[in-house]
Amino acid sequence: MINLTKIVAAILVLLAIALGGYAWMLSRKAPVPPPAAAGAAVAPAKAQQTLVYPVVVAAKPLPAGLAIPADALRVEQLTINPVGAFQDVNVAAGRVPVLDLAEGTPVMENQLVSGLALRIAEGERAVAVKADEVMGVGNKLQPGDYVDVFLTLKSDGKDVDRSQARLLLSRKRVLAFGNASVDGLPSKSADKAAQQAQRAEPARTAVLAVPVDEVNRLTIGDASGKLLLALRNPTDLSEPDPKLFAELPTALQPTPPKAGEPRRAPLEGLDRAQAGLTAADLVTGGKGPAIRPQVTEVRAPSGAPRTAGPARTGLQVEVIRGERSETVNY
Repeated sequence: MINLTKIVAAILVLLAIALGGYAWMLSRKAPVPPPAAAGAAVAPAKAQQTLVYPVVVAAKPLPAGLAIPADALRVEQLTINPVGAFQDVNVAAGRVPVLDLAEGTPVMENQLVSGLALRIAEGERAVAVKADEVMGVGNKLQPGDYVDVFLTLKSDGKDVDRSQARLLLSRKRVLAFGNASVDGLPSKSADKAAQQAQRAEPARTAVLAVPVDEVNRLTIGDASGKLLLALRNPTDLSEPDPKLFAELPTALQPTPPKAGEPRRAPLEGLDRAQAGLTAADLVTGGKGPAIRPQVTEVRAPSGAPRTAGPARTGLQVEVIRGERSETVNY
């Protein structure tokens, strides 16, 4: 009896030890939080994982066609990173938008002026002229080359001696020849076969960078005669001395200064381009008006009636435009 009691007591002690160990293991496990508390804990973790990007935006409205000042831009941290956006204010400053940008708008590359216009220096204009294999130095011209522009004026068959050829413009930069351009932009065509066809196509135009006050010479020369481009070494900086030749008169004469006003400086830049140039002065070198005879008035004897209409003596000047000639009475 005593042995049975001892056995039962030992069993109870072992059972108590086992229950105590099980209770200790349960206490080691973390309690499962309620669903609401679990959602609140995940939200801050997701907020910490959200990425932001530095993006240049307009600090104030940016009008189209005006250079962007540096103080009109700022960098903001955005959750989006648009394609073509800028991360540095200095990279976008000085560029020109093609459309009005509101304050806070991200400034992107496709919103700014690009291409050939950025390769033109201040005071220059890009002018296209007709080109062929002969005029384009056997199609060997490349963007960035420097050329001299020669002009050939042909007279009619009866007066061949009056035909002339001379240097029209000196050391002008080639901006584009055919489909090739100094901006280096690839063709917009996604078809490789079309791009190869464009490169194989002969050049039909050449784009030159010309000072604005010399554009009139080029346009009238192209319309009146035949142009020829002569390739030159870019290190050759020689140009004709303008002091050795008389300056061509303009088509429009500026108004004379008023009494007491100082004498005005010669026309330059846009003012000279506005004044224009005549084909007759380009052909004759500005000697056209100088060879016009003075107008003489025939006076009738005293008491005799005057004849109706002015009595003038004139001069006929032939203006040559390519293969055609025109006679103008002065």
